[in-house]
Amino acid sequence: MSKATELETDLLVVGGGLGGVAAALTAARLGRRVVLTEPTDWLGGQLTAQAVPSDEHPWIETEYVSPGYRELRDRIRDYYRRNYPMRPEAAADPTLNPGLGNVSKLCHEPRVGVAVIDELLAGYRSAGRITVLTEHEPVAAQTDGDRITAVTLRDLRTGDLRTVRAPLVADATELGDLLELAGAEHVIGAESQEQTGEPYAAPEPDWTDQQAITWCFPVEYRPGEDHVVDRPASYEHWKTHVDPFWPGPQLSWMKIDIHTNAGKENRIFEGDMDAVRLPDLWHFRRIRARSQFRPDLVDTDISLVNWPNTDYWEAPLVGPGVDEAARELALRRCKELSLSYLHWMQTEAPRPDGGHGYPGLRLRPDLTGTADGLAKTAYIRESRRIRARFTVLEQHVAVVDRPEGAGAVQFADAVGVGHYNIDLHPSTAGVNYVNLECYPFQIPLGALIPVRVRNLLPACKNIGTTHITNGCYRLHPVEWSIGEAVGALAAFCLAQGTEPHAVADSDRLTSDYQQLLTQTLGIPVAWPEQIRRTRPSQAAKGATPLLALPQQRVKPAGLPAGK
Repeated sequence: MSKATELETDLLVVGGGLGGVAAALTAARLGRRVVLTEPTDWLGGQLTAQAVPSDEHPWIETEYVSPGYRELRDRIRDYYRRNYPMRPEAAADPTLNPGLGNVSKLCHEPRVGVAVIDELLAGYRSAGRITVLTEHEPVAAQTDGDRITAVTLRDLRTGDLRTVRAPLVADATELGDLLELAGAEHVIGAESQEQTGEPYAAPEPDWTDQQAITWCFPVEYRPGEDHVVDRPASYEHWKTHVDPFWPGPQLSWMKIDIHTNAGKENRIFEGDMDAVRLPDLWHFRRIRARSQFRPDLVDTDISLVNWPNTDYWEAPLVGPGVDEAARELALRRCKELSLSYLHWMQTEAPRPDGGHGYPGLRLRPDLTGTADGLAKTAYIRESRRIRARFTVLEQHVAVVDRPEGAGAVQFADAVGVGHYNIDLHPSTAGVNYVNLECYPFQIPLGALIPVRVRNLLPACKNIGTTHITNGCYRLHPVEWSIGEAVGALAAFCLAQGTEPHAVADSDRLTSDYQQLLTQTLGIPVAWPEQIRRTRPSQAAKGATPLLALPQQRVKPAGLPAGK
């Protein structure tokens, strides 16, 4: 029999990803007590437990990023300088990038992100401002009318139950779990063109239309050595099965060119491994470049495999037809796909010299904190989303839907800024990539306010976006900014004796809250004119390149819903 205990706090944050951490940290900095929960034993979500190097925008190294996210990045660099055998010239570089990966100006090992987040929270945990409950998952929510009164959590180690009561609750879970537990109105999958008016929306609503998930893993390459993993039971399936929208089996070098939706061949290695920004898979998400470290101690690169062919799109994780058994099966199949792809690369992948396989590819379980070497959990791109007072649409942010040079729609109630392309991976309904260039955008307060539940705030990928616009609001710095806005809003409401809906309803309270963000916390809520009207493809030389061309929504004819 499990024991039940109770806690009371000012703000309960369920989910310890980047949004949850940012919400907890911001509320604590503003004097509030926070309980922060996390189902794994690592805080950080997509940056750490999911092992995804930061996907960031061209202006991430400028002042147009929140001080909190800037501190996270600065501390990651400082952690390397203090603890790793860096070459002197690399350590002295103020823009140190340990991995020199193409995807970001700061590619690093997942466990470094964990260590830095622990540093950020340490003082507040010691002072009792933040209580962290790792390996706890939400199992129930108590409600009274339009309010959540308590959330019950299960300790995954012991089975014990713990109930937390708080006047404000943030759902920062990866799948929007509290939305379902509390009966909050929410959306799953794709809305229709009739519902949103979005040119690239689905013809009909489809809850099965959810972005693929990926089970990521880091590998190093040691030529001449044999580190081949066991052949997974489902290996033959991934080697021979071809989905209608993909140019071949997933165990191949073939991928989709997102500009044309035509097949395109990739390679893991092209040219000098020590080169910077080669257009191969190895350099794409490289998290350790040996050229940045002392050669007497570090003699290999490490790359993070989050590549197109490891996307799992067979079945969704949430929805009316998905029970716990179906979800666990999908997660197991996702993991087997990743292990199958590694086994294929080690044993059968064609090499430029005519040979096959790279048996020297070696998993690094020490970097993920797992026995199998894969990330602690799958990379989740899409969540349940609140039905919000305001929903961000494709027409608000996509270049193709805006007048030339107009920039994204400006929101008077903006509480943060962000940028990424609308980047939709193949979906569990058989829909191919959608990739639309976006202008730098804002996070509107209205997208954080549920239509009914008065003390619940979304703090992850579950804000008021659509299936389409989630594709640009789901990345690391945007999730952090969403969390900061939520933490600050909770603290503001508690200080003012009010609630989120009242803030959104009052121009005066909205303005006062925005002043807290901008003047007290230094968080930007608007882009300067010279940036907000800039297409990222036209940004300054040296900016992180972002793929840009609008594509038609492609779903093979005759493919049944949910495949």
